Amino acid sequence: MRWQGGRRSSNIEDRRGGGFGRPLAVGGGAASLVVALLVMLLGGDPSDVQVGSRAPYSQPGTGGSGQAVDPQQEQMKDFVSVVLADTEDTWPGLLEPLGVRYVQPRLVLFTDAVRSACGFQQSAVGPFYCPGDQKVYLDLGFFDELERRFGAPGDFGRAYVVAHEVGHHVQNLLGISRKVRSLRGRVSEAQANQLSVLTELQADCFAGIWAHHAQQERGLLEKGDVEDGLGAASAVGDDTLQKRARGYVVPESFTHGSSAQRMAWFKRGLDQGTLEACDTFNARR
Repeated sequence: MRWQGGRRSSNIEDRRGGGFGRPLAVGGGAASLVVALLVMLLGGDPSDVQVGSRAPYSQPGTGGSGQAVDPQQEQMKDFVSVVLADTEDTWPGLLEPLGVRYVQPRLVLFTDAVRSACGFQQSAVGPFYCPGDQKVYLDLGFFDELERRFGAPGDFGRAYVVAHEVGHHVQNLLGISRKVRSLRGRVSEAQANQLSVLTELQADCFAGIWAHHAQQERGLLEKGDVEDGLGAASAVGDDTLQKRARGYVVPESFTHGSSAQRMAWFKRGLDQGTLEACDTFNARR
């Protein structure tokens, strides 16, 4: 990705080293590994997954437990800021014809755990968007996991992560998230899971829309970037994660979509670049 000369967003909120929680234990047994792999998915509203809600709160920037921020993450923070800024340049023009004003989300960087309007969350839940405060939450250590554990390296794969979460913000602005939450409360568990899948696939497609315009209007992508993005989408498919964690796949329990679905919808947004192309809720199977 040609990102080094890009504009930096002013909407980065750095809470790293704030003293929340503790790192996810390594070697904590098979059960811990299964839980970590299953929840380390991209996106959505994590308010249904409350972890350690009684943990103490520390003001951002006060240092909390005095935990040091990894200096090697500073370049990654810079990268994330550029990607966020590029999404800020993309979405207003796409939403304006619909009569929707684009409100820029803030992106919160944290270490190990964080408190949001969706509750207290640990890094094991992966990156997430909270509609209650309109913020994206990201532990930069997730990028290491994406590359080391899931085999999805590359700048564009990491950009896809950010763009997917911003996609959830767009869903929130369009009123889609509210409608889905209302429907989920009136249907069976299997139907609720399917609604969750459609929501996540649409956020993948919205990430593709961003990539389409980033390339068409600003020439951000380089050779191999699309493959990196597709690799990241594949790496966090429900079937891929369940196979790694359990050794088998339970399709009816999917909440984010299979690897093939996630890649297909990301590429659909990338190829077409329109909101109309991303109507997962009315698409034929």
